[in-house]
Amino acid sequence: MEGIGLEGDGSNGEALGKCLSGLVDDGSIESHRYFLSRRTVLEMLRDRGYAVPNTEIDLSLHEFRAIHGQSPDFDRLKLSVTHKTDSSKRMLVVFYGPGVVKVSGIRLIAGLITSKETLTGLILIVQNHITNQALKALDLFSFKVEIFQITDLLVNITKHVLKPQHRVLTEHEKQRLLQKYSIEEKQEYDLKGSFKYMENTWKFFTILVSYMYLTFTS
Repeated sequence: MEGIGLEGDGSNGEALGKCLSGLVDDGSIESHRYFLSRRTVLEMLRDRGYAVPNTEIDLSLHEFRAIHGQSPDFDRLKLSVTHKTDSSKRMLVVFYGPGVVKVSGIRLIAGLITSKETLTGLILIVQNHITNQALKALDLFSFKVEIFQITDLLVNITKHVLKPQHRVLTEHEKQRLLQKYSIEEKQEYDLKGSFKYMENTWKFFTILVSYMYLTFTS
């Protein structure tokens, strides 16, 4: 019984080393971040009722890198989807580079949109802050623009067991809710502030988990 598993020809240790090496990601962190954030935004769009092929969501990291390489091109990551039950609703997703988002960058994005009249929404995924002038430029778009930091999309927090599923209330449901709890319309904005605090707490948790995940796999 003495020394069993502690001495020998080292074959067990070599096998263990190969097993552990399989868990280490030897690719670029940049491509891994784009892969994770792209998958999360696709899942989010699917949950909103947009037609997103399962093949896109189920794309593996290896397959993603085979298509986009270790340093993905932002323009190739751009994608658009149409709503399953309302073909007039079309959403465009644009990834922005690591630099600060300025007015000139917003103009470039506007140039990418060749059919703005059929677009009902834009999701802009950034890695840095946006200047006030750039935010004002986004207000000029005729459709809703949603801005996400890429770090907020590395993990889909809606998959967490403690995170309840969210959906947008209909106008009728909203009025019933306000009436049930005797809330006036103007008080709705105070509630949004409280929900925003809760949302930021979840974002901190998400960033922490994402950092630990990327640290372990890189």
